[in-house]
Amino acid sequence: MEPEEIAELRTMFVFTPPHGRSWGLAFEELQARLRERNPDTFTRVDDGGYGPVRGASMIFGITLDDEGLEGLASLEPEGVSVLDCNAHSAARFALWLRNNVAPADIPVMFNTGWGIEEGIEHTLLPDATPPRIVAAFVAHIQETGGLD
Repeated sequence: MEPEEIAELRTMFVFTPPHGRSWGLAFEELQARLRERNPDTFTRVDDGGYGPVRGASMIFGITLDDEGLEGLASLEPEGVSVLDCNAHSAARFALWLRNNVAPADIPVMFNTGWGIEEGIEHTLLPDATPPRIVAAFVAHIQETGGLD
């Protein structure tokens, strides 16, 4: 497959702080940031009814360049994901996340559903423009080996 075709493949993109570090993620703060973008954004916190952490996960909607996406956030393990997303939309989301949610002094790591299935470690999100981030996502997808 050509890189342009790989960039259009849809998968889950996962964003986390580096191992052993924390963004101090709080659902209320994430909801507020999402509502700054769009006051009608859908969010729902699910406590699951069990476990020591109330509000164990959150689902949300976000629109990027007229494309509606669904996302998930988790406190443990800490991270935010966008579902059924191509590399272009994931790059826009990653930049928004880095600029609006993650603290400036803590990097953003990424992976995909395919990478997690293959046991690939999370990778540092490049501090770059969207085209370079897309290129990093494409390289990651190629590394998963599932394109044959």
